[in-house]
Amino acid sequence: MLAYSSDIGASAALARPAAPAGRQRWALLFDGNDPEPWQRDLLTLFVRNQLKTTLALPILALILTVVGLRWLDPMAALSWFASVLACQALQHGLCIKYERQQSGGIAPVEWVGMLTAAEAFTATCWSLSLYMFWHSGDELQHIFLVAILIAVIAVRIIVASNFLPVILAGTGVLTILIVIRCLSARALFDVNIAAVAIVTEVFLLQLTRRLQETARDMLTYKQQREELIARLERAKTLAEEAREKSEEANRAKSRFLAMMSHELRTPLNAILGYSEILSKELMGEHAVKAYKGYAADINYSGLHLLSLINDILDLSRIEAGKQDLKEEPVSLAETGTDCMKLLQTDTAAKKLAVKLELDPNLPKLFADRRQINQIWLNLLSNAIKFTPDGGRVKAEAGMSADRLYLRVSDTGMGIPAHEIESLHGAFIRGSHAVRNAVEGAGLGLSIVNGLVHLHGGEVAIKSEIGKGTSIEVSFPPFRTIGTREHPVLPSESQKKLIAVTA
Repeated sequence: MLAYSSDIGASAALARPAAPAGRQRWALLFDGNDPEPWQRDLLTLFVRNQLKTTLALPILALILTVVGLRWLDPMAALSWFASVLACQALQHGLCIKYERQQSGGIAPVEWVGMLTAAEAFTATCWSLSLYMFWHSGDELQHIFLVAILIAVIAVRIIVASNFLPVILAGTGVLTILIVIRCLSARALFDVNIAAVAIVTEVFLLQLTRRLQETARDMLTYKQQREELIARLERAKTLAEEAREKSEEANRAKSRFLAMMSHELRTPLNAILGYSEILSKELMGEHAVKAYKGYAADINYSGLHLLSLINDILDLSRIEAGKQDLKEEPVSLAETGTDCMKLLQTDTAAKKLAVKLELDPNLPKLFADRRQINQIWLNLLSNAIKFTPDGGRVKAEAGMSADRLYLRVSDTGMGIPAHEIESLHGAFIRGSHAVRNAVEGAGLGLSIVNGLVHLHGGEVAIKSEIGKGTSIEVSFPPFRTIGTREHPVLPSESQKKLIAVTA
């Protein structure tokens, strides 16, 4: 078996495993019945080139036959021409069969063997002209014969340039027979012709080698590209399936939480009502004074549970996209002040220094008032919760580049940088909260993030360990009333006037 070794290169290594030591994967003939894809592609490319150039050799054979009638009997010349056509028909038939069946049922190595044998047989028929048409002592005729055969070699190089087995079987045999015929003439002129034939064959073989390497690399890159595209398609399909499963699981979770929260609120209302009656002794004093404290604890725990359930319901509505906005002009300064008043008891209990920088002259925000209050309350309660006794909490509201913002800062323990991004998720608690057993379910920031996104805003968290945390919520310019994006809203009297005059 003829073989030609060459390093495949790093590019080919991507498309298939590395070859074992001492054994190269590049071969002239297929290495077994299961060839590399690029080897099969080279064979297919040769077959198609052969079919497209079927008439090239018969035309050269016809020229040689017509001219050869000067030196040869017409019947002998026609017999030679018929043998060349028969060889050409054999090659053409094999190529058509391969193209139609794509080697159906026949191993690729057998196709290579048949096509190579047909090529060698054709080369032998062409070389017969050296003996049938050869006229001793006629140098011009020798030049003509060798020139025609070199033209045949060139045609075969062009047609089969990407499939070296056929090249060697055809042009190699033809060159050897040209050299033998010229050397047998024992004339210096013919020896020179033989040398020219050898040099031409070597040059064309080197050219063929490089052309075949180029074709091999192109087919290898094509194979790599197709494999990468297939992998990307598979990865995309898997990602889509995973995303759909994740979304379905998330929807199921939201439905479950909403249903369970609703079911829990019904008995919880009774618990809160009766515990409040008992804690305030509305039905009379308790025989055991400790019962009043127990009832107060039950009421406090029930209120905490109710707050948690409400948070879960809000989060479920946000994730389900069912949280509606009842938009109206809202003052960030007013809502911030009101929310801070609600939390005065908590700040007083921890002796926190509270600083408010809420400018009442700020433009109003076109937003949902209840949700803005909820954003303030969640951020302020978190700041109070994580600030140690005697610390500071600061609430700000301002405007920057047509964007209204609110900011809550504290002097708590801070959040590690690697935890900040994850805190936007639901039921996520920081390591400090877990380590110090700070109460909470990890829903506050998740709800804030969802409500802010409903308004088209952004949440930015800045924190430094040991120094505190600052959370800023900014709203898009079109929600600032009085800007170009959102002009001043008409008053009620103006609306009535517009309705009357319309």
